Amino acid sequence: MNFLKQIIQKISIRPTLVSTVVQNKNNNLDSSGLLSSKLSCLTLQERCGSSLWQMHKRGPHVKQRKSRNPFDGNPFMKGVVLKTLIRKPKKPNSANRKCVLVRLSNGKEMIAYIPGIGHNLQEHNIVLCKVGRLPDCPGVKIKCVRGKYDLSHVVINRK
Repeated sequence: MNFLKQIIQKISIRPTLVSTVVQNKNNNLDSSGLLSSKLSCLTLQERCGSSLWQMHKRGPHVKQRKSRNPFDGNPFMKGVVLKTLIRKPKKPNSANRKCVLVRLSNGKEMIAYIPGIGHNLQEHNIVLCKVGRLPDCPGVKIKCVRGKYDLSHVVINRK
């Protein structure tokens, strides 16, 4: 209802604005600044060409945000390893992050991080990937799941 009140207030203000502009023109005053400032608050009805009832039924215009999920809403996705990579992290950190280039089942090729110490991945292995970015490596937005398909669990050597 607040939306309708705002529009009705703008419409009720409008005739007085036009009359002040006409009075200023009759007095030979420079009304270009006044005209542009007054006409900038025209109603939404004149801008978009829809009636008040149509705007009331539709509600306010809200833009859809682009999804940042690389799997299109899925929590996990299967992929095939194309290549094993070693990535360097950003400035304050220094390490060699073990990653793989994966072709996912939706057709996208992405870089996935392999968590844990050591791995057995080679080209053409199948891995399960989950959404989770690596903050210090640009472009690494997914992680491999250990113990699923061809990626083995982390082996702990106890002495």
